[in-house]
Amino acid sequence: MPELPEVEIARRNLVRWFSGRRLVRAEADDTRIFRGAELRHFTELSGRLESLVRRGKYLLFAFEGGRGLLGHLGMTGKFVRRTEGQGEPYSRARFHLDDGHVLHFSDARMFGRLEPAPAAQLRELDVVKALGRDPLADGLTAGQLEKAVAPSRQPLKVALMDQARITGLGNIHAAEALFRAGIHPSREPASLSPDEWKRLVGAIRATIDFGLKEQEGEEPVYLEEGRSENPFLVYGRAGGPCSRCGTPVESFTQAGRTTHFCPKCQPRSGVHASKPRAGKR
Repeated sequence: MPELPEVEIARRNLVRWFSGRRLVRAEADDTRIFRGAELRHFTELSGRLESLVRRGKYLLFAFEGGRGLLGHLGMTGKFVRRTEGQGEPYSRARFHLDDGHVLHFSDARMFGRLEPAPAAQLRELDVVKALGRDPLADGLTAGQLEKAVAPSRQPLKVALMDQARITGLGNIHAAEALFRAGIHPSREPASLSPDEWKRLVGAIRATIDFGLKEQEGEEPVYLEEGRSENPFLVYGRAGGPCSRCGTPVESFTQAGRTTHFCPKCQPRSGVHASKPRAGKR
């Protein structure tokens, strides 16, 4: 599912597609992606895209005339570019440009969200104001990561996915960062040493950089769609050999999500967690 790297690639694509172009018509189906907003306000969007900012997993569109749009890709949402008249499965909303292209918001499961709002008010929306530090947009040091996450009493991986602490990481990239850092996902955040915070912040940067390179291009393919090879080091590899040491990767449930880890590379010393399992995720 889309996390910070995938949403950033969507932002870059949209900026490129809108560059030098005008939005001549915005249309959408009346679906739950507009929950909490009125569809008619979406159809009022027009003109040039003046800015497009990403905060965590959210996209903040500002069009000329002061109109804006908050976007969230949810679990399966993506923006794709097609020519006028070319169909797109699961298209829920469409931007018709003056060059004959149509930008589709395609979302099979409709957990995504589009919310029109005045451009000047986008950063003041509650969901945006509640976001923590963005590792890519704001930068992230070991000290900043420790300050944001160490006070949490949740297991470390769960705390990393708390968007009010650090925004943008989800189940995949939190697991990947912890694997890269060699830290067990059930550690108590306050138990990490200064060296471990340094390793973890470097691992977060590395997994984000990897995700950006992996998803670069106009046609993103998410692992959950089942149309791509699993490119990740530990996520989704339960039962298979660790890419570093060959030990079988294990998984267990944290906060309702499946966590993957290597028991040798990420030792459980001093950790109390659910009993891990090997096998399918």
